[in-house]
Amino acid sequence: MTPEDRSMQAVLSYTEDLARLSYSPGETLIAEGPSSGLLYILIDGAVEILRGDVRVALVSEPGAVFGEISALLGRDHTATVRAIEPIVVHRIENAEAFLQQRPGIVFHVARILANRLIDATTYLADIKHQFADRSDHLGMVDEVLEALVNQQAPAAPMGSALKDDPRL
Repeated sequence: MTPEDRSMQAVLSYTEDLARLSYSPGETLIAEGPSSGLLYILIDGAVEILRGDVRVALVSEPGAVFGEISALLGRDHTATVRAIEPIVVHRIENAEAFLQQRPGIVFHVARILANRLIDATTYLADIKHQFADRSDHLGMVDEVLEALVNQQAPAAPMGSALKDDPRL
């Protein structure tokens, strides 16, 4: 069993006391866009993760968590989560408060997120290697990787302040 699998199992053990809800295929748990404040933990079934109309992942591992990025960063949901078969989940109404009240689960959520980051950067590094000799937009993978690694700067300002942002 991998550390990520152990973390997903640990997430389930931290949530055994929560109610279970069922969703039918096609039902949306989380919509990309404004934060709902919800957190979901998959118990059984499978969901698809969509960015716009593009499926970026299919998830069926019990203990998978959805809505955590929005809860941890106080940002909009970055993707849509939709059931593709009958599913059973734990639904947490106030994700941020839940995570603050149960710090033990946060370590496991962080481990899951760290594994996702490793997968994403490994993928980008592979693309960088494949297109290193290109001078078009595919050759920009270097810049994308650099931005991901050094994304410690404050978020870009919203609204009219964007005009003054030197990064634009």
